[in-house]
Amino acid sequence: MDICIVSKRDDYPELRKLRKAFNVVKSGEICIALGGDGTFVHAAMKHDVPILPIRVEENGSSGFYADFSSKYIDRVIRELKAGRYTVENAGNKLELIYKGRSYYAVNEISMNHVREEVSFRVYERNGRRRRLYPFIVAGDGLVVAGAIGSTAYNRSALGPVILSNNVMCLTFLDVDGPYRNPLIVDSGSTIEVEIAKYSCVLRYDGVDAGVLNSGDRFDVRTSDRKLRIVKMNFKRETLGNKLERIMRRRMKR
Repeated sequence: MDICIVSKRDDYPELRKLRKAFNVVKSGEICIALGGDGTFVHAAMKHDVPILPIRVEENGSSGFYADFSSKYIDRVIRELKAGRYTVENAGNKLELIYKGRSYYAVNEISMNHVREEVSFRVYERNGRRRRLYPFIVAGDGLVVAGAIGSTAYNRSALGPVILSNNVMCLTFLDVDGPYRNPLIVDSGSTIEVEIAKYSCVLRYDGVDAGVLNSGDRFDVRTSDRKLRIVKMNFKRETLGNKLERIMRRRMKR
């Protein structure tokens, strides 16, 4: 089996075992992301092949996307060689369209104010264009996430955890006004955001796409690029398992 590996460090002992067991190439049948959540996101942005996330406990990341840690590396190698794994669709990546160019995000598209606040209008296009919010929104910014990224920045911003691949969520960041709740829209919709006043930084998975000023706009929609995850039958975590593991770890700190 040909595999590719994404890791932020080259001195993990697990890397030697993987390189000895498999033919490591630039783009293999699967990609092993060895590290934390950031490593997984980087692998998913770089590669379109199925991703196998393996968390390394020492790096401080919650390792939300990984069902197991690197201590299972010998079992993982055996299972991969025997073909005892499945590939599942975790959802579709988000597409950010800005100034005629597309950017693809695993977790979220976000906009954050440059100084004190940013004012913006939010529209939905799904056959017709309509305002999602009747007034200009003013605050720190906005996060748009789908099912994959709802447990990342979106959850930290008190947005909902999404269990369906058929919706997107708009979570407002410390906005003023009578209505501050997140909004759920159909994944077939396109979200259009127009800056009404002040400036903000537009990002996809934390990568800067540009600085927006009054009159600038961008679109967010669900792309046709699927994020496929390699699942091992011997070790699977449900959402409840993941949240329990993360909370227990934080309580020990």
